[in-house]
This record gives sequence, structure tokens and C-alpha cells, in this order.
Amino acid sequence: MNQTEHIQTLTEIRNLMERSSRFLSLSGLSGVSVGVCACIGFFVLKFYWNLPLFSKDTLPFNELEYRPFVIFILTDAFVVLLSAIIFAIYFTHRKAKKTGMALWDKSAHRLVINLAIPLFAGGIFSFVMYWHHIANLIPAVTLIFYGMALLNASKYTLHDIRALGIGEIILGLIASFIVGYGLLFWFIGFGILHIIYGVIMYFKYER
Repeated sequence: MNQTEHIQTLTEIRNLMERSSRFLSLSGLSGVSVGVCACIGFFVLKFYWNLPLFSKDTLPFNELEYRPFVIFILTDAFVVLLSAIIFAIYFTHRKAKKTGMALWDKSAHRLVINLAIPLFAGGIFSFVMYWHHIANLIPAVTLIFYGMALLNASKYTLHDIRALGIGEIILGLIASFIVGYGLLFWFIGFGILHIIYGVIMYFKYER
């Protein structure tokens, strides 16, 4: 066995080990679909409440208006999240089928667990902030916890997702200082950054 064959063998072994420990079926189109769903949710919220686009949020603090407003935001966010999950599963399943990899295995299980723990903690903390009428900081908190979830999950999937997580955390920290533009930061973080990430991943791994 010559040196070239040794290198090829080592490369194959490395690829097999990586495939067994990391979930590599994430599709770039999943990221794009998540971003598109977030953008649609943003525009629905803005138009329904007749809020100026890309301007400071005008959150109502009257009790009769405040709760319906926040409930609508949460409902909108839930619909966006559900739609994003459905599209993400669809495109990931399509890539897994195309590459001959399993959609659900031990690596996928580890990925979901490590992604879910920070998200669950961030969701509870956001609810506590809503309960105490500190809704202006909820967008910043959700971006930070989401970024932490991506960083935590990056150990079990493509390393590129780490860059997205860092971007979400930085955006969340900026949003915590510039209070009042939370919806705009949501639009950038969950919408634009996801679309950019998804396009890059698609052309890097799937073209």
C-alpha cells in the first residue's frame, strides 16, 4: 500500500468517524426556509398592528392593549416556529435521503438535546420577563439564548453553525442596549442571518 492509498484510507476512516458522531444532514435550504418564515412573521406582525417598518417599536403599556399585543407576538412567533420546523425537517429529510444517511440516529438525538436545553431555558426566562412586564428585552434574550443553543449544538453537527450562533449572540447583546427595536433585531437575527447562512451552506455543501 503506497502513501496515496494510506491517505485515502485515513480520510475514509475520518469521514466514517465524523458521520457517526456528527449530524451532517442539515440542509442549507432549511436555514433559508427558517429565515423566510421569520421574515413573513415579522411583516405580518407589523402590518396587523399598523406599525411603521424598520422603526422603533411602539409597545402599548395600557393593560387592555398590552396583553393582546404580547399574546399576538407570541402566537405569531409560535406559528413561525412551527412552520420553520416543518420546512427544516422536510429539507433535512430530503438531503438525508439523497446522501443515504439516516434522518434520526444517535448524532441527531444529541444535536436535538443540546439545542433544546438552552432554548427551553430561554423560553422560560422570556415568559418570566413577560410576566413582569419587561417585554422590551425579550427579543434580546431570545437571540442570546438561541445563539447559545446553536453554539452548544455545533459540537454535534456542521461547524459552520457555530458562526451563526456567535452572530445571534452579538446581535442579541446589541439589542439589549438599543431597547425599543426588538422586532427589527428579530427580523435581522431570525430572518436575514438565517437566509445568509442557509445560502452559504447550500452553495458550500450541496451544489
